[in-house]
Amino acid sequence: MPAASYIDPRNGKLYPLDQPRWCSDERTPLLVTPGAGISRQDIDGRTRSLWRYRAALPVEIKTPITLGEGCTPLVQQEWGALRPLFKLEWFNPTGSFKDRGSAVMLSFLRQIGIDAILEDSSGNGGSSMAGLGAAGGMRVKILAPASTSPAKIAQVRAYGASVQLVEGPREESEAEAIRQSSQTFYASHNWQPFFLEGTKSLAYEIWEDLGFRALDNVIVPVGAGSSLLGCAFGFRELLKAGQISKLPRLFAAQPLNCSPIDASFKAGLDTPVAREVSKTVAEGTAIKTPLRLREIVAALRESGGGTIALTEDEIVAALRRLARQGLFAEPTSASAAAALDKLAAAGAIRANETTVAVLTGTGLKAATTVADLVQ
Repeated sequence: MPAASYIDPRNGKLYPLDQPRWCSDERTPLLVTPGAGISRQDIDGRTRSLWRYRAALPVEIKTPITLGEGCTPLVQQEWGALRPLFKLEWFNPTGSFKDRGSAVMLSFLRQIGIDAILEDSSGNGGSSMAGLGAAGGMRVKILAPASTSPAKIAQVRAYGASVQLVEGPREESEAEAIRQSSQTFYASHNWQPFFLEGTKSLAYEIWEDLGFRALDNVIVPVGAGSSLLGCAFGFRELLKAGQISKLPRLFAAQPLNCSPIDASFKAGLDTPVAREVSKTVAEGTAIKTPLRLREIVAALRESGGGTIALTEDEIVAALRRLARQGLFAEPTSASAAAALDKLAAAGAIRANETTVAVLTGTGLKAATTVADLVQ
């Protein structure tokens, strides 16, 4: 395999990995050139974290920043006629799947000489970047919407990161971060491609969880799409390496109140489609204009999966149902569980299939809200 590079998926232009960058020269999002995948023999069984799959990364990370992220439980529960497996990503160190991306991205950035970073986030991404940044001795500044859950902001501050609250919708925090990126490196979990190199460990881990075999369906709550794209990249590498015989179908669960991916996918397009946006309890997926919409739609189509848009009542009902089974998820995560019923009713998933629903974050991040909703 040739050495890995950044690649602009829109025109194929390559950029070297050893030059710090978060976007192309044209200010468009980049990816890392696809990897060859690994086999079960390449897994470092001595390491109980996502770093057991470090052979799948595009570069060698000599000194990883790690708090033991990854290796989260996969728990089977009854859900009507289904027996889905719930991937409990809140067992990651800062309470969400974001730690997978943060650990790999910050380890790589520190390795090439970056010691201070800037990030915009509505919650989990910020607390993840702040926690892993603290573990790696990096200075971190987080820009967050003023409406972000107080518990999430408290967590960011506890790690020692500086916080700037930004009035207005979620995209205003990103715009302000980009304005400040000339002073501090913009390590955005939505822009910087190494974040996806970390989230692809989710695919490798599910594969190992299931005894190194393929599964049928993966359901993920999707806002900007880093968990879904990570799964897509990881399973694609496993298929390329001959470790699985088929790609699992990927399903993106979104709140109807903010569902741009569902709107585009249902319209048969990979460009934005107008759909009204309003407030949702699933705040972690409230992204009006996903940066990688084209790549997300392509991954869904390639896998034979699709999208599902959920009402607020459906999300809250799933949140309550999860809690009654002992699973204290944040409302965003409950979208994946809510999608199970609608996908089964539509015949998109079946009881005899192996289905994983990714519960991306803990209810402790929004405990007051969750407590009110599940009464």
